[in-house]
Amino acid sequence: MPELEEMTVADSAGLGNRGPSFDPTDRFADDHGSHDTDQRARFSGSTVAESGHTTSSPSETASSTTHEPVPIATAWSVLRDAHKKAERARRASIAPQPLSSPSPAPVAPCPMSPTMRDQALGLRAIRRFLKNRTNYEVLPVSYRLIQLDQRTLVKTSLTILIQNGIVSAPLWDSATSTFCGLLTTADYINVIQYYWQHRSELKNIGKFRLDSLRDVEKAIGVAPIETISIHPRRSIYDACRCILESRARRVPLIDVDDETKNEFVVSVVTQYRILKFISFNVTETQLLKVPLKKLGLGCYHNLVTTRWNEPVINAIHLLVKHNISSIPIVNSDNVVINVFEAVDVITLIKDGSYEEGLNLTVGEALNLRPLDYPGIYTCHEDDRLDSIFDTIRRSRVHRFTIVTEDNVLVGVLALSDILKYILLEGEGEDDVHDPYDSYANHTRAK
Repeated sequence: MPELEEMTVADSAGLGNRGPSFDPTDRFADDHGSHDTDQRARFSGSTVAESGHTTSSPSETASSTTHEPVPIATAWSVLRDAHKKAERARRASIAPQPLSSPSPAPVAPCPMSPTMRDQALGLRAIRRFLKNRTNYEVLPVSYRLIQLDQRTLVKTSLTILIQNGIVSAPLWDSATSTFCGLLTTADYINVIQYYWQHRSELKNIGKFRLDSLRDVEKAIGVAPIETISIHPRRSIYDACRCILESRARRVPLIDVDDETKNEFVVSVVTQYRILKFISFNVTETQLLKVPLKKLGLGCYHNLVTTRWNEPVINAIHLLVKHNISSIPIVNSDNVVINVFEAVDVITLIKDGSYEEGLNLTVGEALNLRPLDYPGIYTCHEDDRLDSIFDTIRRSRVHRFTIVTEDNVLVGVLALSDILKYILLEGEGEDDVHDPYDSYANHTRAK
C-alpha cells in the first residue's frame, strides 16, 4: 500500500488539471471496451520492456512462479510519462500560429451600388457599340475632304484652312501618291517657335513649304509629323485606340484602290466626331450618372493658366512646353474669363504678318476670332457624363472648363479624357462577365 499511495500522489502531481481520480487505463478501456486483466498485463509488459526491465510473454507470466513481479509504481510512471508526451504533442498541434505569417482571411467583395452598376452597364454598352461599327459609319452622309500637297507654301495652306473653316488636313506626296502625314495647328506653332528663335530668317517665311516642316522639327527638337492611319473598315473601337495614341487626337482613314493599288485618303476621324456619334446612337449614355468628381475625370492639379494682358507669345510657349491645346484665361481671383486655344494661333499669322500678330496680348488675339466662334463650355464637378453627352450632342464642343458656381477655375475636362475613360474603365471585365445582355433583355421586356 505505501508503494501505491506514492504512485498516486506522483501521478496526480504530474497530470495537473486531470486530478487524482484520473486512471491511465481509462483511455485503454475506451479504445478496447474493458479492463481485461490479460490486456493490462500485455500493455504493462510491453511498456516495461521499453523502459529497460526484463519481462516475458503473458503466457510465461501466468505460468511462472519464480519470476519477480514488476513494480506497479514503475509501470504506471512510464505510462504517465507517455501520456504527458502525447498531451504536449496534442497541445502543440493546436497552438496559435506566429503573427508574422497569418493565414489570409477571405475578403468579401464590396457590393456595387445601383448607380455604379448602371455606370458599368453604360460603359460596356458603349464599347460593344464601338466594336460592332466600322469607321465608315461615323462619316456623315455628305462631307468634303481638304487634302494638301506637301509642296504647298505654309502661307497658302493657312489661307486654305481658314477659308474652309478647318484646323487640320492630310498631307499628300504627289510624286509617290502616298499619304505622308497630318497637318495640324501644332505644326504652325512649331514654325512660330522656329522663327521666334531665328529672327534673321523671318524674311524668308513666305517661301517656306510644308515639306520643310521636318527641318523645323529637327531644329527645335520636337516630334515629327505623325503618319498614323487606319482602314475605314476597321472598327470605331480600333480608331479610338489610334486616337488615344496620337498627339493630334484624330486619325486619317486610308484605303487602297482596287485597280491601281494606290492609297487614297477617305476622311479624317476626330474624337469629337466619335463622341458625337455615340451621343446620337447609344441610349445607354443616360446610365452614366456618377459625378465627375467621384470618377476623378479631368485634370485638377498643376493647371496652366494665363492672363488677359499677357503677351500671346508667352501663351504659345506654354502650349508647347506642356503639350496642351488650350489654356484657361483667369483674373487675379482665378475666375475664368475665357480660354486661349491652339487654333487661335492660325488667325494670328494668317496674312504672314508674324511680327505684328505675335506682339499682341492674349486678349487682343482673342478679339480676332471669327464672329461664329462657338465660345467656351463650362461644367461643374457634380455634373455627370450623361449631361456631358447631351451637350456634345447639341453643340460643337472640344473641351469643358470645370468651374465653381462663381466661375472659379477647378479643372479642365478634355474630350480625350472622356474617350479614354469610356474605352478603358473596366474594360478587362467585359470578357469575364458582360451584364449588357441581361440589361438589354430587361429593357426589351419592359
